[in-house]
Amino acid sequence: MGLLFALMWSSAYSTARIIVLEVPPLTALSARFAISGALGIGIALLLGQKLRLDRRQWKACVVMGVCHNGICLSANFVSMQWIEASLAAIIASTMPLQVALLNLVAFGIRLNRMGIGGLLVGFVGVVIIMAGRISFGLEFLGVALCLVATIALCFATLAVRQATSGGNLFAIMGIQLWIGCAFVLPPALIFETIEAPNLSFPLIAAFVYQTLVPGMVALWLWFVLVKRVGPTRAAAFHFLNPFLGVMMAVILLGEHAGVAELVGVVVITAGIVAVQMASEYRRPKPLP
Repeated sequence: MGLLFALMWSSAYSTARIIVLEVPPLTALSARFAISGALGIGIALLLGQKLRLDRRQWKACVVMGVCHNGICLSANFVSMQWIEASLAAIIASTMPLQVALLNLVAFGIRLNRMGIGGLLVGFVGVVIIMAGRISFGLEFLGVALCLVATIALCFATLAVRQATSGGNLFAIMGIQLWIGCAFVLPPALIFETIEAPNLSFPLIAAFVYQTLVPGMVALWLWFVLVKRVGPTRAAAFHFLNPFLGVMMAVILLGEHAGVAELVGVVVITAGIVAVQMASEYRRPKPLP
């Protein structure tokens, strides 16, 4: 599940790059969220899931809708007007370290030494790949937006368990996608000029793929994965984003790749294996 999620998530960067070169990014995202949300609600109703959520689930849905869809994906889409898709994937792969830190601070849950070492090894692999791409030039605004997106995704990841604790998974997916649409649509209408795009086959294929695969299937996999193995272990699969993201960009967009990517993915794989084998434990909080 983790490998499938990483492959689908990494492919989203290249297909997003195709879309934002033709359509304003926030406008494209608003349409994607609206359609994916409707599909999620439709599947929920077909499965007999209720749209009534408890207070904790509503709170988590708002956090996910705003942080994951409203901030994370919007910042990534906008950033790829200035930076390569592969660079955006590389920056996003720092998220596992941030999730582990937030998990420790918020819930007192930490990894053992093997897990911590695996996270550090995975990050070293990311640095190896990053070092091989700095020579292609960096756009500060694009990089800053990707960093904001990564931080927002950390908070959304920690909210997944609360949202899915009572079931109704597809209903929750659809609702948080519509919340993201409501968050993104106003700035799209205010700041972007909506014009009829050139409906080429690559644009249509990229939008359909974005709506169905990253927008629905990968999101469902992510929810189930976090619920099953926890946010820190699930986030470790984001370390694969640099290699898979670069490979997708090479295949779809003709971007450059070198030896550093191959070396980096070997190091990253070792880090992910260590994190998956590590045990989590909750440190008891002192009495007041």
